[in-house]
Amino acid sequence: MPRLSVLDQSPVRSGGTPADAIHESLELAELCDRLGYHRYWLAEHHSTPGLGGSSPEVLIGQIAARTSRIRVGAGGVMLQHYSALKVAETFRVLETLFPRRIDLGIGRAPGSDPVTARALGERGEGVASEWGTGRSSPAAAFPQQVADVIGFLRASFPDGHPYAKVTAMPSGPTVPEVWLLGSSDASAALAAHLGTAFSFAHFINEEGGGPITHAYHASFRPSPLLAAPRASVAVFVVCADTEAEAQRLARSRDLFIVRLYTGRAGRYPSIEEAEAHPYTARELLIVEHARRRTIAGAPEQVRDRLLALADAYGVDELVIVTITHDPKARRRSYERLAQVFGLGEGAS
Repeated sequence: MPRLSVLDQSPVRSGGTPADAIHESLELAELCDRLGYHRYWLAEHHSTPGLGGSSPEVLIGQIAARTSRIRVGAGGVMLQHYSALKVAETFRVLETLFPRRIDLGIGRAPGSDPVTARALGERGEGVASEWGTGRSSPAAAFPQQVADVIGFLRASFPDGHPYAKVTAMPSGPTVPEVWLLGSSDASAALAAHLGTAFSFAHFINEEGGGPITHAYHASFRPSPLLAAPRASVAVFVVCADTEAEAQRLARSRDLFIVRLYTGRAGRYPSIEEAEAHPYTARELLIVEHARRRTIAGAPEQVRDRLLALADAYGVDELVIVTITHDPKARRRSYERLAQVFGLGEGAS
């Protein structure tokens, strides 16, 4: 049976506030710790009205302090906005506070619109020497940035490297678990090359994920971080007592995605808002496409579809993304899923 983990995007619901979203993330994390989920990841989004998690590193510390066994991490840090040293230092602090419980998931997407990305101080700087590329585009600089983060985390730069004498503090005997996140083959190939774990974002793109993850396993190069490949798949799930109720709860996502994809991003809509919306032909196509990467149903239906997905990807961990307008329904979805997968106190 695969492990179950959580990706929380800290949704801001219609009628609620961003502060509600953050506190609901804390409550959900405490519940998932009790239920036996393996890890709890916080997403990073900026200037997005419907998603309140702009600083996962802050929430990680709060959640790790309120839980006892679940791993906690970023899913992920959008590295192009930050210096490799600062990211490494932040996660070394977290690792020092909560040893062997911290994950550093790294993403290459901006997590925002272009104007917001510029406001964040979009970097894309490599090392101006034979070790790097100088100033370049974020996409070109990303592999070097990831390598630099790992170098700082492990204090493992070779002699002669420009950063060999730079120490990411606080130093210590353990390091966070490093994951690369992606919805295409680029991050998978980099994860295999650098010897890190890899998580495919099926909830963003369901096409080609299985072959990409299998290719990661096949080309993985063992590293001091990881001796053997480790992969997961992140999938959007709504689990309810009946299939009809789950499908009804998922209608909020239909309208949220339509608005997001048509430049009208807003807070996470209620079921009533979604049912009253007059969908155009183009919007219905968006809904149909998004539903292909959604699993909504009764507990046994969801379990069977998730097991089939894990088998298709060749992974032993499923990262569950669940958003409903009602936070109680979201918590119940995770509870039903834990029950049908046989999770329990102390499970890992």
